[in-house]
Amino acid sequence: MKERIEQLIAELTLEEKASLCSGQDFWTTQPIERLGIPSVMVTDGPHGLRKQAGDADHLGFNESVPATCFPSGAGLASSWDRELIEEVGVALGIETQTEDVAVLLGPGVNIKRSPLCGRNFEYFSEDPYLSSQMAKHHILGVQSQGVGTSIKHFAANNQEFKRMCVDTIVDERTLREIYLASFETAIKEAEPWTVMCAYNQLNGEFCADNRNLLTEILRDEWGYEGLVVSDWGAENNRIEGIKAGMDLEMPGNGGRNDAKIIQAVKDGRLDEEDLNKVVRRVIELALKGTENAKEMTFNKEEHDAFARQVAGECMVLLKNDQELLPLKKEQKVAVIGELAKNPRYQGGGSSHINPTFLHNTWDEIKDMGDVSYSQGYELLSDDINKDLESDAIQLAKENDVVVIFAGLPERYESEGYDRKHLRIPDNQVHLIEELYKANQKVVVVLSNGGAIEMPWINSTEAILEGYLGGQASGGAVVDVLYGKVNPSGKLAETFPMQLEDNPSELFSTEANQVTYHEGIFVGYRYYDAKKMKPLFPFGHGLSYTNFEFKGIQVDRKEMKDTDEVTVKVSVENTGKVTGKEVIQLYVRDIESTLKRPIKELKEFAKVELAPGEEKEVTFVLGKRAFAYYNVAIKDWHVETGDFEILVGTSSVELPLSTTIKVESTVKVKKVYTMNSSLDDLMEHPIGATVVQQVVAGMKEAFESTGLFDAEGAKEMTSSFTLRTMLMFGGMTEEQIEQLVEQLNA
Repeated sequence: MKERIEQLIAELTLEEKASLCSGQDFWTTQPIERLGIPSVMVTDGPHGLRKQAGDADHLGFNESVPATCFPSGAGLASSWDRELIEEVGVALGIETQTEDVAVLLGPGVNIKRSPLCGRNFEYFSEDPYLSSQMAKHHILGVQSQGVGTSIKHFAANNQEFKRMCVDTIVDERTLREIYLASFETAIKEAEPWTVMCAYNQLNGEFCADNRNLLTEILRDEWGYEGLVVSDWGAENNRIEGIKAGMDLEMPGNGGRNDAKIIQAVKDGRLDEEDLNKVVRRVIELALKGTENAKEMTFNKEEHDAFARQVAGECMVLLKNDQELLPLKKEQKVAVIGELAKNPRYQGGGSSHINPTFLHNTWDEIKDMGDVSYSQGYELLSDDINKDLESDAIQLAKENDVVVIFAGLPERYESEGYDRKHLRIPDNQVHLIEELYKANQKVVVVLSNGGAIEMPWINSTEAILEGYLGGQASGGAVVDVLYGKVNPSGKLAETFPMQLEDNPSELFSTEANQVTYHEGIFVGYRYYDAKKMKPLFPFGHGLSYTNFEFKGIQVDRKEMKDTDEVTVKVSVENTGKVTGKEVIQLYVRDIESTLKRPIKELKEFAKVELAPGEEKEVTFVLGKRAFAYYNVAIKDWHVETGDFEILVGTSSVELPLSTTIKVESTVKVKKVYTMNSSLDDLMEHPIGATVVQQVVAGMKEAFESTGLFDAEGAKEMTSSFTLRTMLMFGGMTEEQIEQLVEQLNA
């Protein structure tokens, strides 16, 4: 293919090269018919194919062809199941091929910095390791079927408010450890055909024009060889974008930017070789998209059944007091809530799928026994309807168990705008509380795209988080409620007690700029550091059975950062039914010279166990499990010291632990200046000798004043700098300059 592409580039005119840099229309690339360069179609995803049948638009206002609607990203990540995500990807790839589409635009891997982000339903997690693993296997599944993916939105696109102009200010360490890490593994190990750059600016430069992001990091450092496509309308300056490595502008621009490209080459502002790099990648995508095309069909009923299985695997049992769930068929059950008949199964915006089927819970549950229904509230209003509420309360009194379907109406969250708060509608809250007064056996089934507050939590015995579970979620809910499926989902995000507990609330957008002052302390990392109890912690999820973590072993207690350590964990199902558990492994740097999270997720595995069955799970940890990003050396670095390996069922339930010492093979050279503190100098043998002499005299002088004792004098002088010595007369300027030279030699 490479020889063919080079031959085509040699035969293209400048005008033809320029035309290839943008789309032919809203969803297809520009062909060059005289040379046989085809046009290929790309369409929205990520949790289903959105190929529009008629006029094209970006936000999903026009009808698309029927396709299987799987759970959205928030739900899929709650499965914590790599194999399942890959199987979903295979199904998506098959459906994409049947519609002659070359690239499915997804997955979305932006970090859930704030629970208010209107697009959180489409993103995987607040944790970059979990997010990157979900993305990796999504990509592998889709691309196994000969179609491409587009991992998005690169990078630091973590809000919808002013997303097309906001300038995200984030320090390099935070960017690397949190926001880029969500992309890095997936890009390196799954090799998506395309990467979609985000709308926003990053540290003062639009992502589409950001050479550091698109070339220096993505290509030079990570080795990415695929194509970069703009989010629809994200290109800011087409000439600078080409120089930066932004290949394909979407959608088409009617030739406006083609003319700018041609003129820039002619007057020397754009090197034609830079243009050729872009054209080369566009042609490669077009050829790959057509040469990999297959004649495919799929069974809609089978994919629908698979979507039901997936939805069941993704649901999270948040609360189950008195083992109210699973329900028994002999129980009289009152089903309450409009969402039981009018399901909210996906989010709004560009990922809005036209489902092949749509199942509501009432149709699925009404044959399970003595089951009755009452609407209870109006979904299109937040106001209490007293008549509907009264009917629901009466029904609750007449039945053994109440199951109320609640959550966020579609108007509350969507692509294009952020949520204003974390509350569900007032009429639903009031109804839950009134139902509990009538019958304390209340189950709440939630439909929502992200975290919510639950001031009503004590008015319910059980809570099942269904997220936005796709077209078959109505049946999947019944499977879980009645125990046909044992819930095994785990939260991929923290649910705070209240919105104000989340640190991002203090650092919102001002003057088209948002600064990530909380740094690396995102999600559970922040709640850990503050010793703050959330409503539900990251990784939380209950089961209808019980699991016991029985032992942890490592194959070595000391290692170099170039080595690997094998960790083995034993888990037993001590309950009465078969179930799946997610074993979560976190790593803690026991003592660090810089601020690090209390612990970070570094591995996980999902295992199925029959009653009484015990399995041993093996993890392998390498350098990155212990490293932080060192800005000075522009690389990941491990500080020599002890690390604790913690294993359990959530970020706060970690019954197993062991310690290992890791030795760094890279010595980070400290650079000394006139402003280096005396504490810093103590790490250097020459500096330590000088400091001890100088400080001894200064301490004696301080103590003689009677204002400081020995310890106070020591604390005060430790923060002094070499420059301070000039003021206190401890050293001359020439002596300090000579010392700095010696220290840096």
